[in-house]
Amino acid sequence: MIKADHISKSFEGRAVLKDVSVQFDTGKTNLIIGRSGSGKTVLLKSLVGLHDVDEGKIYYDDICYTDLGFKERKAIRKDIGMIFQGGALLDSSTVRENVRLPLDLFTNQSEGEKRDRVDFCLERVRLTGADHLYPSELSGGMVKRVAIARAIVLNPRYLFCDEPNSGLDPQTSVVIDNLIHDITKEFNITTIINTHDMNSVMEIGEKIVYIHEGNKWWEGTKDDILQADNKELNDFVFASAMAKRAKSVGR
Repeated sequence: MIKADHISKSFEGRAVLKDVSVQFDTGKTNLIIGRSGSGKTVLLKSLVGLHDVDEGKIYYDDICYTDLGFKERKAIRKDIGMIFQGGALLDSSTVRENVRLPLDLFTNQSEGEKRDRVDFCLERVRLTGADHLYPSELSGGMVKRVAIARAIVLNPRYLFCDEPNSGLDPQTSVVIDNLIHDITKEFNITTIINTHDMNSVMEIGEKIVYIHEGNKWWEGTKDDILQADNKELNDFVFASAMAKRAKSVGR
């Protein structure tokens, strides 16, 4: 479980998050949605510790992350996996080397243990046999699957995903969504996904938080969202659907 308790964040006097309180449950795919500039990315980065909040508290299970010092936070960060929007793979390293990197940085495992763990993660994302390839030789979907393998190689308790379907075609997006959802269930991870993809919302949105102008404006499930009595959310859903349809027609 990760919980934000009345958190606020400003940049140069401009309030970006305003007294946001929300809980993200373990073993569920928790989605943060909202328009560009709504504050959803700042919320994700605040939760993961890339931004310090101005007010409020952030909890990882029963630990107040906000009150921890650098050394104490480092211990929790070892339990965090992160999937970045572009994959953030090292171009000069092979798939195997990219996935292995966290093991080299944060563990004292033997060569055999590292090899076995990398093999397991690559098999889990269905990339067995691609370990010798470089990022430039991979498709967009393969890059995201390598990023997922790297994110889970340390057995994280918490997984953050920043626009994991960005730049992918609809079919590949479904594959990535299902993979993240399945891994969340299989390893009982607290997964938080920042997305604008309404297909992701309707496919794997076990908990959805809608951020509007820095406020938590609505929360519910994928079954609730189409019946929600919330004008701003309804406008967002409609605009997202129209934009996706226009993009498909333009292909």
